[in-house]
Amino acid sequence: MTTTTINIRVYYEDTDFSGMVYHANYLKYFERGRTESLRQTAGLNHADLFAADDPLAFTARRISVEYIQPARIDDFLEVRSSPTKAKGARLYFHQEIWRDEVCLATADVEIAAISAEGRPRRLPKEIIEALS
Repeated sequence: MTTTTINIRVYYEDTDFSGMVYHANYLKYFERGRTESLRQTAGLNHADLFAADDPLAFTARRISVEYIQPARIDDFLEVRSSPTKAKGARLYFHQEIWRDEVCLATADVEIAAISAEGRPRRLPKEIIEALS
């Protein structure tokens, strides 16, 4: 499966009093990376999926993050996102955040597909094929 990248600048609002990125903000960066990965690799966007006749949305089911080194204010980061598996009602991603040649954080993420009512639902075959 394809690795996609997005770039993010660290702003003051992303940091804590020490000037380092607050740990929860890495989850936002990873979310942006997954969203763009779906858009770039499968032509999917959340608004269209949810507006379809049979609405589909995604929710995080499990996220495992390893924080390796801190990002700091004004850093220019690269978020790398790789879908690793699409099966049943689940999407799996491996993600990394880099500053230059240094990996700052990694995440393994399990995403569940859900209906408009919040119930699990299988991924459409087209999505599985597009991500394979």
